[in-house]
Amino acid sequence: MKKYLKEIIILILQLFMFYIFPLFAGPTDAMGMVLLILISTFGLGLIIGSISSYKIKFFYPILVSILFIPSVWIYYNSSALIHAIWYLVVSLVGLLIGTFIKWIIKKI
Repeated sequence: MKKYLKEIIILILQLFMFYIFPLFAGPTDAMGMVLLILISTFGLGLIIGSISSYKIKFFYPILVSILFIPSVWIYYNSSALIHAIWYLVVSLVGLLIGTFIKWIIKKI
């Protein structure tokens, strides 16, 4: 458990973005909120890709996508279910870019 502390902290930050952040957004701020969550998901994927050295980091995009699904029925309607795929793709791209950056730095 202690060796995966960085990964757990990043996952908790992602949960905060999915479940706590929408509480503070107004009804007209929906698209801005989705964009902000997408950008933060990319950033967190980038961070986990660049700081984690365990293979478990490759499960992060799948976990992000699965963890978003309950928030669809809490805050949104079923039409927002497609955003789970966007979060999967965006976090995977961030993770791969972060892993590539870590590989480049390790080579230097």
